[in-house]
Amino acid sequence: MLALYGLALSGCGAAQATVAPTASDSPRSGETAVSRATGQQAHETTAAQASSASTVQAGGASAIAGEVSQLLEITDPQERAAVQIAAEKVRYLGRTPNIVATSPAVVDVCDRLELDLVGVGHSSLFETPERYAGATEVGPPMSPDMEIVGSLAPDWILSPGSLQADLQPKYEAVGCDYAFLNLKSVQGMYRSIQELGEIFDRRDQASALVAEFTDFYRSYQAKNVAKTRPRVLVLMGMPGSYVIATPNSYVGNLVELAGGENVYAGAAEDFLSVNTEDMQTKDPDIILRCSHALPDQVKQMFAEEFQTNDIWKHFRAVQDGRVHDLPYDLFGMSATFDYPQALELLQGLLYDE
Repeated sequence: MLALYGLALSGCGAAQATVAPTASDSPRSGETAVSRATGQQAHETTAAQASSASTVQAGGASAIAGEVSQLLEITDPQERAAVQIAAEKVRYLGRTPNIVATSPAVVDVCDRLELDLVGVGHSSLFETPERYAGATEVGPPMSPDMEIVGSLAPDWILSPGSLQADLQPKYEAVGCDYAFLNLKSVQGMYRSIQELGEIFDRRDQASALVAEFTDFYRSYQAKNVAKTRPRVLVLMGMPGSYVIATPNSYVGNLVELAGGENVYAGAAEDFLSVNTEDMQTKDPDIILRCSHALPDQVKQMFAEEFQTNDIWKHFRAVQDGRVHDLPYDLFGMSATFDYPQALELLQGLLYDE
């Protein structure tokens, strides 16, 4: 499957960028997927792209800091061609495109790019930006009301890449172009912003946002250059169960950006189901606990699990009192512009500052 760092675009002709974010694609590299409504065959990942992605994975935070500008630069010919074709399609409309953004995180990206939207996703945890006060609500991010979406005659639908498998068939039925943004990493979000800026003629806004990220991260990473990287186990909980969050998840990406070493680095998946005996063999310095949803219930679940399951008392992190619950508003499933606050919080937890 073609692993593009930014957008994979619908109606790309020869570029044929039908891309679904997969476990083997490095989300820190920044895929935003825009898939062809006619269902084109996907291309194989190029050797150069795979090499670049693995370099970022292997190098951790220091490598990311050293190559942050290059990481956000569109250099792959197929990727650039796909972006250019999509931009030409938008220009060919001869009017402002009708865009629907189906999740709060994507709506926030559009707001910062100063894009007009005709439809927005609804969430009780998110206040819709004032810019979109007149936009039509299209339902929750995981299951937008396609009858409402279709009534808005969208030219483009923008959604998080994590929902592509469920939503792509529905968008194909509408017959419009659609984009699935990779929000599994901070870098992915900004690469997506950069390419959306190219497509929808918001280059200045995108460049300003990208500059904010590069300036912040260079300054942040400099704090930890000479420090020992703590080994971190990240647990993602939901009522009744929990999984391991790898560096391919957003929370895992934040830990890596903060300089932590995920004890399950190298895994292809975003999340893993692993028994506690295997976790114990990893001997993490720190255990971080976060929630997929219903944070109050999940926090209580973790508290009971660590109190009643005898094995946890044998973890050095537990013995040292280095088990921390992360706030849901900063450590969710999708990258947001609150990442600086999340990284500052991790700074104190990882380095006892």
